Amino acid sequence: MNIRIIAPKDAQLFLELNHRLDNETKFMMLEPGERTTTVEQVRNRIEHTLKQDNEAVFVVELENTLVGYASVIGGCLNRTKHKASVVTGILHEYAGKGIGGRIFDSLVHWSKESPLRRLELTVMTHNERAIALYKKFGFEIEGTQKDSLMVDGVLVDEFGMALLL
Repeated sequence: MNIRIIAPKDAQLFLELNHRLDNETKFMMLEPGERTTTVEQVRNRIEHTLKQDNEAVFVVELENTLVGYASVIGGCLNRTKHKASVVTGILHEYAGKGIGGRIFDSLVHWSKESPLRRLELTVMTHNERAIALYKKFGFEIEGTQKDSLMVDGVLVDEFGMALLL
C-alpha cells in the first residue's frame, strides 16, 4: 500500500474511485449517478490543486488501483486561505484496516508544514467510525448542524469538526 500525493495521471482512477464510493456508501455527499465530472475536469482540478500551497489530495494506491483518498481544499480568499476543508473516502472492503489512520497521519503532517492553521470537516452524527478517527487526530466537535442532509428521504444531522494546527 502506498499513500502519496495525487498526480494528473491518476484522473481516471480517481474518478472511478469516487464513482465506487458514491455507489457503496451513504456517507459521501453525492448519490449514485449524481457525479457528472469528466476525466478531463478531474485532471484539470488535480493540476490546479498541485499549484496551491493550501491544497492537497492524498491517495491510497494498492495494486495499481486507488482504494481511498483524503482531500485538503484550501480557501481562496485572503480571509480564508489559512483554513481548509477535509473530505475523505475509503472503499468499504478496505475500511477498518488502518488506512484511515495512515492517510490522516500524512494529511495532518502535510498540513502542519503548509500555511494552513485550521482544518475543518463535517461528518454525519451516526458515523461513529469516522468520528473516532477524526478525534484520534485531534479534531474537536464544534457544533451540530441539525437536519443538514437529506439521505434516502430522511433528514440527517452533521457534526462540524475542526483541528487547529
